[in-house]
Amino acid sequence: MIDPSAPSPKYMQLRAILLHMIEQERLPVDAPVPSERELCRRFGVSRMTVRQAVDLLVAEDRLRRIPGKGMFVARPKVQMPKELVSFTEDMRARGMEPASRDLETRTIAADARLAGYFGASPGIAVHVLERLRLADGEPMAVERAHIPASLAPDLFERRAPESSLFAVLESEFGIFMDAGEQTIEAGPADARQAGLLGIRPGETVFLLRQRTFSRGTCAEVAFATYRADRYRIHLGLETSRHAAP
Repeated sequence: MIDPSAPSPKYMQLRAILLHMIEQERLPVDAPVPSERELCRRFGVSRMTVRQAVDLLVAEDRLRRIPGKGMFVARPKVQMPKELVSFTEDMRARGMEPASRDLETRTIAADARLAGYFGASPGIAVHVLERLRLADGEPMAVERAHIPASLAPDLFERRAPESSLFAVLESEFGIFMDAGEQTIEAGPADARQAGLLGIRPGETVFLLRQRTFSRGTCAEVAFATYRADRYRIHLGLETSRHAAP
């Protein structure tokens, strides 16, 4: 219960109580949260106190408002990794079960734009592997990977369907990814992406472009669409100022 004599403000106490209920799954994911009036009655606080507590939990992505329906427990977001790891490794490290569904496998002649990412001439043969990436059975991203055919000539013959691409490149071709770079921006999901991800067309998504290197050679160029409602981006920041003595 709320303790009026405690040094912590009432809205912070209420936030802690609601958060505890969420983490103990007394309020599971997607469950409706009691109305403001019910929370006021149950905890003996004002509506302003309830709104302050709820606003904090919304800002922390623990609750979500749905206009016309009310407040619900939000599904926790996954933080994009800052290390070079595969989707499979990343999801397993978070205690989630990864899965992939192959959408397309083919070999194409790279146009000038794609060849430029590899630092190569247009027309080089490139393997294309498009996959739907899932975690605990839920769609998380649509990913389209490009691998120069010269590095992995018979990739599709030696790769089992839905297996880890990085693992196959390591075990079958001796290609170990040791560096990479990413560009991430927000944008709208088109109709196809939305259908695969289970969201509405036009809904905001993260658009990712990644180049991955092996011994200084660009071995993969990937374009991916991630659900913005399931991912968050966290960056560490440093100052250019010298620390005070």
